[in-house]
Amino acid sequence: MQEQDLDLACPICSSEGTVKMIAHVTEIPYFGEHTQVTVFCTSCGWKQADFIPAEGKKSEKWSLSVKSQADLSSRVVRSSSCTVRIPELDLEVNPGSSSTGYVSNIEGVLNRFIEIIDMVARQTLAELTNYSPNSDLTLEELTSQVEKLNQMKMRLTGFDEQHFESFTLELLDPRGHSQILHPDATERELTEEEIKQLPIGPDPAVLEQ
Repeated sequence: MQEQDLDLACPICSSEGTVKMIAHVTEIPYFGEHTQVTVFCTSCGWKQADFIPAEGKKSEKWSLSVKSQADLSSRVVRSSSCTVRIPELDLEVNPGSSSTGYVSNIEGVLNRFIEIIDMVARQTLAELTNYSPNSDLTLEELTSQVEKLNQMKMRLTGFDEQHFESFTLELLDPRGHSQILHPDATERELTEEEIKQLPIGPDPAVLEQ
């Protein structure tokens, strides 16, 4: 493990000379050798992490039809450039400028969706509480958003063997650093059109110096 200073201003607090990077090679079970890169600021505490495979990858889409509770334990590597989708619920998480990679399982991915839904629902409820006729959204639209978010959360938390509703997990990664570990998972190269429409997250110059 090696720590080095980066000649970059912190993207959050703009401090100079406080951004550092730690990189170390790790063997992720079943996924092979990856370099874990962590960039952080000693001034404000901002941190960003990513996983970069040892072998070069092409832009890829991974897809798995999750049909049972056992499938929820399947391992997932999601890089900072990966868009995560559940088409049946019209759910999508895109990488932002502070996107972070992680290693988890499908249940952990669902929990991350639930956290986002909770956050958005709280914000929408706050808008309802402080509703003004000059708002961009009508009262009915705000109420509908809350109901839709609550329904999504109920479906995400309601999986059991007797009433399991299958869904599809998709990982779309222009840099090809993301994977799903399951014998039925499929992968294919992204089309040029798909790549153009996908955000790619943090500038690779920050994480791959």
